[in-house]
Amino acid sequence: MAAEIFCSRWTALVLRELLCGTTRFNDLRRGVPKMSPTLLSKRLKELEQAGVIYVTKKGAGGVAEYKLTEAGEDLRNVVMSLGIWGQRWVESSLSLKNLDPSLLMWDMRRNLVTSSFPDRRCTVRFHYPDVTVGRNTFWMVVENGEVDLCSVDPGHDVDLFVTGSLRSMTSVWMGLSKLRSEIDDGHIALTGDKAVERSIHEGLGLSPFAKEKPRV
Repeated sequence: MAAEIFCSRWTALVLRELLCGTTRFNDLRRGVPKMSPTLLSKRLKELEQAGVIYVTKKGAGGVAEYKLTEAGEDLRNVVMSLGIWGQRWVESSLSLKNLDPSLLMWDMRRNLVTSSFPDRRCTVRFHYPDVTVGRNTFWMVVENGEVDLCSVDPGHDVDLFVTGSLRSMTSVWMGLSKLRSEIDDGHIALTGDKAVERSIHEGLGLSPFAKEKPRV
């Protein structure tokens, strides 16, 4: 019965998002971009019926929020162990063939160390020339300890431009290479405010499994 709950398709990834603090439907979709809205709704309902999550309404509009129960929180070690296993034993070259810029930026946003940035609004523009137009440019706006990820120009002056291949940035995020080495090799370029550039070096959000070294 436990396997029926946990092992259905996409469930582990939905749980990963919930364990990382995501609570709203649209944000869950951004964390699992290849999952259809219909299937996500179905999985959330199944997890609620299984006692893994519960649903609350927040605000005047009654926006639904999905929260983990004690049983759901108890799955944290299972999900983390799966991620650690994947980092160790799934061949990195295969991982780097399945690239999704939206998912990469969403995870980078979540783990960005905002305290490393100057005490003002900072806007960083990421551009991946090797990705299809319309999916290749993102803006991260860091302000008051919060990070807003935009796929449409938010209209702020850009403090730092980050340009490079999606493969190189994903490799950095996975802990397979260092940002400095990718810059030195000409795969990634940083242009703009030097203070914000230092902040990116110090506070770039990496995968929670980046410290695990591949064994294949």
